[in-house]
Amino acid sequence: MSNDPVADMLRQMAQGERTAFARLYDLAAGKLFGLLIRILGNRAEAEDALQEVFTRLWLNARRFDAAKGRGMTWVIAVARNHAIDRLRARPAPQDGEDALLAIADPAPGAEAAVIARGEARRIAECFDTLDAARAAAIRGAYLDGLSYEDLARRHDVPLNTMRSWLRRGLQKLKGCLEG
Repeated sequence: MSNDPVADMLRQMAQGERTAFARLYDLAAGKLFGLLIRILGNRAEAEDALQEVFTRLWLNARRFDAAKGRGMTWVIAVARNHAIDRLRARPAPQDGEDALLAIADPAPGAEAAVIARGEARRIAECFDTLDAARAAAIRGAYLDGLSYEDLARRHDVPLNTMRSWLRRGLQKLKGCLEG
């Protein structure tokens, strides 16, 4: 073993030794993660980048040349370069009117609005097939959030009757909408 344990691990990794990879991960993951967070500014992205860095280290360990520098220096350079590549791949920030145009419009598009109007019309037509009291009970339960007890009191019917109204009314609505 030399006085550069990381260089020894990289040489062993180049020969396919998985235990060397595990030892390198244990030794360097914390330091590299801190570096990646500092460069990328996002924990989730740094986690992804750390995984990619170790994949690169495993695949490219044979490229390490101890004559050119220490092992940890090379490992840190790989991580730093990967983080910079990720920064360069990010879309450029937009300013002024370009930024305003890039903001998504939360309103539905014309096609979605037409479809929604058609569905609303179908639902209204299906509600018209129900008895007025049952339709009002369904609206109260599912649109106004009223409880079964509140609806039973409002319509002056027993609680179990209200449950039956709602169940049967929903079944009739479902049949109408599917038909």
